[in-house]
Amino acid sequence: MSEKVLKKAGKTIDDLNGKMLEGYCTLALIDDNGYPSASTVSLSKSDGIKWLTFCAGINDNKAKRINNCNRASVCINSQNYNITLVGTAEVITEPKIKEEMWYEGCGEIWSGPDDEDYCVIRFATERYSIFIGYDQIEGTV
Repeated sequence: MSEKVLKKAGKTIDDLNGKMLEGYCTLALIDDNGYPSASTVSLSKSDGIKWLTFCAGINDNKAKRINNCNRASVCINSQNYNITLVGTAEVITEPKIKEEMWYEGCGEIWSGPDDEDYCVIRFATERYSIFIGYDQIEGTV
């Protein structure tokens, strides 16, 4: 059952790449005072539950928080599923990665993949808690 649920969760995440979400995707980071702070984000690309990327501004709170503490959590949910991932995040400014992670919705905020204010947040999963199709599993990647 675990493998089936993991595949279903991975496909659910991959299907949301570069699209406005039907549910919600939240990225939680530690703020300057040591408290968790959550922001709604849109997925850029992913590899199932292994890693996910989000587009952000280099001077945004998210990028600053990651540079201070890279521990993070992502929660993707709707009426039909709740996928909670725990791991680490990093800020990427490499031009090739920025271009690769760019999707149409980014153009509403930045001028293009070469915009100096645009960066990519890459989240790497270490452990998960998944509820999907009335099945629930927890584990590590």
